[in-house]
Amino acid sequence: MSNTFGTLFRITTFGESHGPYIGVVIDGCPPNFSLNEAELNEALAKRRPGTTPYTSPRQESDTAEIVSGLFEGKTTGMPLTILIKNRDALPNQYDNLKNLYRPGHANYTYLKKYGIFDYRGGGRASGRETAARVAASVVAKKIVAEHGITCIAYITQVGTIHAKVNPTLNLDQLEQLRQKSPIHCPDLETSQKMQELILQLQLEGDSIGAVVTCRATLPAGLGEPIFGKLEAHLASAMLSIPATKGFEIGEGFLAATMRGSEHNDPFYSDTDKNPHLASNHAGGTLAGISTGEPLVFRTAFKPASSIKKRQESVTLQGEKTFVELQEGARHDPCVAIRAVAVVEAMTLLVLADLVLLQNRYAAEPRVEPILS
Repeated sequence: MSNTFGTLFRITTFGESHGPYIGVVIDGCPPNFSLNEAELNEALAKRRPGTTPYTSPRQESDTAEIVSGLFEGKTTGMPLTILIKNRDALPNQYDNLKNLYRPGHANYTYLKKYGIFDYRGGGRASGRETAARVAASVVAKKIVAEHGITCIAYITQVGTIHAKVNPTLNLDQLEQLRQKSPIHCPDLETSQKMQELILQLQLEGDSIGAVVTCRATLPAGLGEPIFGKLEAHLASAMLSIPATKGFEIGEGFLAATMRGSEHNDPFYSDTDKNPHLASNHAGGTLAGISTGEPLVFRTAFKPASSIKKRQESVTLQGEKTFVELQEGARHDPCVAIRAVAVVEAMTLLVLADLVLLQNRYAAEPRVEPILS
C-alpha cells in the first residue's frame, strides 16, 4: 500500500472523506521542535473548504489533535500522530451513486484493484485526505527553516486565463499579493477575471482546471543523482495530489522549443569569486541537484470531476445510466484553489526529507581507502 511518503522524514496518512477521522503519523520527526495544535490549525485553515464562494461549501473546522510524539510542547523523536475529525460528513448524500461508475472518479479503478470502494465522497481518493499532509508540513517547515528554506505556491492559470507575475518579486512580496486574492493569485487584475470565470462555471454546474506555481529559496546541493533527483522527488510529490495531471520545472515543456544557446544558464562570479547563474531557465536544479537559484515549478490540475451537469455512464452491472448529483451536493468548481496549500505542503515535505538526508551524509565519517 502506498500510503507512506518520504525516506527519513516519513508520513503515513489515513482516513476517508466521510469517515470519522483523517490523520497522519510522522515518523522520523527530529526531537525538541516546539509544536502546538494552534500552529496546525492555522496551516489547515489555508485549505479549509467553505471559506469563499470559489470553493466547496462543506463546513469543516479542520481542528487538529496531537495524540502522540509530543511532550511538554516539544517533539520527542517518536512517531507524531495527528487526528482531524470529520465534522460535516454527509455520507447519505452519495447513496444514489454507489452502484454506478462516476466519470473522472476513482471507483472504477479501485474496484478493479481491491474489489471494494468507499463511495462516500470518493473515500480515500478524496482531496479531503490532503488535510493530513498540510498538518504534517507544519513540522517539515520547522526543519527547513533552520536552513533558510522557504516556499510559496500560488495560482497562475485558470482555464485559458494566464496571470502575469513579476519574476523579480521576492517571496514576501508574493505572499502579500496572494493574501489579497481569494483564489491565491498574486496578479490581482487577472485574479478578478479568474474569479468571474469560476463563478460563471459554478452557475452552469461545471468546473475548470488550473495551474499552481511554486517558488522556493534553498541552498545548493540538495537532491540525489540519477534516480533521486530533486525534480523527480517533487514530481512524485505533486502528482500524488488528487486531480493533478502535469508537472514541469523551469521552462518545462517550453524547453523543447528552445535552443541550447537560449536555455543554458550562464555562470558568473561575484566580488568574492562565488559562482552564480545569470538566468534560471533550469528552474533551480542541475543534474537533479539544487543550484541555489530559486526553485520554480508548476503543477496542472484537471477540472473537478464532481459536476452538476448530467453525465452518461454505466452501472456496476454494465447497464446504461446517467450520473446526477443530489440537490445540495457540495463540490469545488476549481480544485486548484485549495490545492495551493497542498502544493506548498508537499514541497516542504520533500525538502525536509532531503535536508535530513544531506545532514546524514555530512555527519557520516569518511572511510579511509583500503590499502593493497
